[in-house]
Amino acid sequence: MTGTSKRVLLIFGTRPEAIKLFPVVRALAAVPGLDVRTCVTAQHRGLLDQVLSIAGLTPDIDLDLMEPGQTLDQLTARLLTGLGKVMDDEKPDRVIVQGDTATAMVGALAGYYRKVPVSHVEAGLRSGDIYQPWPEEVNRRIVAPIADQHFAPTDTAAEALRRENIGPATIHVTGNTVIDALLATRARIEAEPELAAGLDPIAARFAGKRIVLVTTHRRENFGGGMEDIARALGRIADRDDTAILFPMHPNPNVVAAMDKVLGDRANVARIEPLDYPHFIRALELCDVVLSDSGGVQEEAPALGKPVLVMRETTERPEGVVAGTAKLVGTDPERIVSEISTLLDVPSAYSAMARAHNPFGDGHASERIAGIVAHGFGF
Repeated sequence: MTGTSKRVLLIFGTRPEAIKLFPVVRALAAVPGLDVRTCVTAQHRGLLDQVLSIAGLTPDIDLDLMEPGQTLDQLTARLLTGLGKVMDDEKPDRVIVQGDTATAMVGALAGYYRKVPVSHVEAGLRSGDIYQPWPEEVNRRIVAPIADQHFAPTDTAAEALRRENIGPATIHVTGNTVIDALLATRARIEAEPELAAGLDPIAARFAGKRIVLVTTHRRENFGGGMEDIARALGRIADRDDTAILFPMHPNPNVVAAMDKVLGDRANVARIEPLDYPHFIRALELCDVVLSDSGGVQEEAPALGKPVLVMRETTERPEGVVAGTAKLVGTDPERIVSEISTLLDVPSAYSAMARAHNPFGDGHASERIAGIVAHGFGF
């Protein structure tokens, strides 16, 4: 690092963070005078590594903190001491975190303890319920008063920050970087189809069927909620015209509930978690997405796919307002009814599939890099 350059440290640890930050890393690296460093905590080891490989990103520091069965307390403590040492060694001029993970929350806190300014990518998402999503809702709220650059994906997110007395001059509406990542990766798949060719057998197997793509892993759905989701999927799979494509999260709470109900059905493909190109291919193959995830509420509408959200609240209400997403909870009757409506009523399907995606235009990372550079006087 030269005397005139500024060091920016980006910290992330999970697959969604890596997806949403790799376009930001690239955009920042193109700014003269910025010394861009990356630190991964490996909060999710295998899933994170998939994205790093596809993005061609080799982290400068890898803390490799993942341990089987560790509690949130244990993870938080290890993150705080680990990231603290990284910051003491790296001496960044700015720390950038993304989203709502323990890594993001602790990264901001470690920066605050050292009076290093913090930027928050995907700031301002709020569900209004500290237990849904849990613990992500509180993680975001902890980052907010620490950060001095808030990159809100939408006007709704920006307004949520203003309601919390965050300084308006520190809030920037940029769009969501996940759309940047999705569009860039889809273009790469078009040029290199082999990147997502692993789904060719499933595309052939389910040809002529309506495909429901399922993702579920939220902590608040473990137990009864996950069992209800499994029962709903069993009933959806009873339809002869429908197939379920289900990249299974490896968490035992998910696997056990699905094993009990789904078994080995011909029209249900329970597969390993997908790398990012294959996930985008899955989105393009499917007709409807049924998910309790956050990010897919943004990604699916970009490809014209309706999303039914198996949660009671969402920190992405813009999709619900725009009509691209609908909250359905985990009640089997409600899930089956809403899926059936989309599959059987063309006008209902078109209303969701053609709704405007409110989450971005693919240029969020460029805006973020410009704001960071301007903050340094570049």
